[in-house]
Amino acid sequence: MKKLNVFVAVLLSVSLIFTSCDALNQTAKGALIGTGAGAAVGAGIGGLIGKDGKSAGIGAAVGGAVGATVGAIIGKKMDKAAAEAARVEGAQVENIVDLNGLQAVKVTFDSGILFDFNKSTLKADAKNSLTKFAKVLVENPTMDIAVFGHTDNKGSLAANQKVSLDRANTVANYLVAEGAARAQMKVVEGKDYSMPVASNETDEGRAQNRRVEVYMYASEQMINDAQQEAGK
Repeated sequence: MKKLNVFVAVLLSVSLIFTSCDALNQTAKGALIGTGAGAAVGAGIGGLIGKDGKSAGIGAAVGGAVGATVGAIIGKKMDKAAAEAARVEGAQVENIVDLNGLQAVKVTFDSGILFDFNKSTLKADAKNSLTKFAKVLVENPTMDIAVFGHTDNKGSLAANQKVSLDRANTVANYLVAEGAARAQMKVVEGKDYSMPVASNETDEGRAQNRRVEVYMYASEQMINDAQQEAGK
């Protein structure tokens, strides 16, 4: 019974966080989630989000709870990065929670904007957008980056795996060429059609599933820096 009560409490906490998040900016949400209990709940949120395609289970490998002040400091930086990314043509920006319960930013580029059908060579307009996006990464060198390529379910699994990985590598390499640090690129993967965000039964759904996602999240160094700032 005690375990059941704890589980219910966690679910209620998750519900409260998501209910209130729309009314909060990243800084406020960082303070809300970046507490001892919040960080534990946030880790659960990260796992749940990863299962439905909204996230990828991203987060630096740090131990222990992150304090509210640290969460607020990181949230403020994520606020700024998200606002800058939102000004990039073709970028769809979402605020998410990482596995440490800290605020992170998910940027989605439609593959149709970046590439011709079944190709992994960047279009000219895509290069312009990614050049601008790379500047956001350059300005935030202590953020870790994960890049994932996704496809629809047309064609064989092998073919989709190849094109999704090729596209993820193309985007990551271009961002590095434009100034982002290679060390920031913690994960570069092709997810084929294993993580759809829409139905693959319609043209509209398949178009949404063909995408490249870039996650910006707090590195261990960024967390340590925030902890030092909070202690001043």
